[in-house]
Amino acid sequence: MEEAGNTLLLLVLLVDLYAVSTSRIQGCIRASALHGVLLAALPGTLHGHLGTHALVIGLGTLAVKALFIPHFLMRALRQIQIHREVEPYVSQHGNLLVGTCLVAFAFWLAQRIPVPHSTMPTLLVAVALATFLLGFFLLVSRRKALTQVVGYLMVENGVFLFGLNLAGSMPLVVELGILLDVFVSVFVFGIILFHIREEFDHIDTDVLRELAD
Repeated sequence: MEEAGNTLLLLVLLVDLYAVSTSRIQGCIRASALHGVLLAALPGTLHGHLGTHALVIGLGTLAVKALFIPHFLMRALRQIQIHREVEPYVSQHGNLLVGTCLVAFAFWLAQRIPVPHSTMPTLLVAVALATFLLGFFLLVSRRKALTQVVGYLMVENGVFLFGLNLAGSMPLVVELGILLDVFVSVFVFGIILFHIREEFDHIDTDVLRELAD
């Protein structure tokens, strides 16, 4: 069970790096969907003794993060008809280099920070930190608002991973409420994106910032 959990965590890390390095917005959304599948499998893998609790959280995560949100983002992508980050702040190779450095920093930091429970695997802490940092980097290094939504989701996934250590003590209604909150946030953001596209014919945040000024 532990070996399967470690494999899933390493796959999450690979998906993180792919999302950061690709310039295709569709690729970022697909990476987010794959994230949802992997995260849905982790509660039962890392905490097999939780039974029904792990099953409900896993199914909820699968429904929200792997199905509903990616479907909604793909629909928004088709409506705005923008497929690539043409002029990102950082080049594709630069993204991969920065991403690799952030992963190395996350593993270094995971060895040194105190965790709430000594049973929390170091790899889980490292991947949670890496996912959080890479998501934040994606959020600030891309111009297109839709890609920034994926960055926001990665940040939330990092928090979700770190919270897996508390899965046994956190009330189920709280966890499901968090999933619902994430879904509603992305849903509202998608509606805003659509109206911005209809009004200004683009979703480049730099241009929108200039309009605000």
